[in-house]
Amino acid sequence: KRTMNGLHLIADLYDCQCTPAVLEDRAVLERLCVDECRDAGLTPLGAYFYQFMHDDGQKAGVTGTVVLAESHLAIHTWPESGDVTLDVYVCNFSRDNSDRARQVFQRVLDTLKPRDSACHEVLRGKIPAEA
Repeated sequence: KRTMNGLHLIADLYDCQCTPAVLEDRAVLERLCVDECRDAGLTPLGAYFYQFMHDDGQKAGVTGTVVLAESHLAIHTWPESGDVTLDVYVCNFSRDNSDRARQVFQRVLDTLKPRDSACHEVLRGKIPAEA
């Protein structure tokens, strides 16, 4: 019997040293996230990224999600402090997508270049007993 299980990768990233546009520009961040998912062999079904603006009309942070056939990526940026939260969750129902999720996660981290980070791997659902 197949059981629901998956992998949830979670990161709090601090003082990111990437190009400012990655944290401030909706289109740049969306392209990065969608392309990395696709390049890792995951299946983007759609994306929604929202550009926050300061009162003076300057770009602020971005919040976004990529909906995947395998589950999702979610990202939120605070350019003022260089901070980012990143979640990549994949289901492993019909195939093991764990390595694909780890690739996306690492490639986004490599682009963001945080000076400090707290990263976690969480197994989700019922994990079948090993034979």
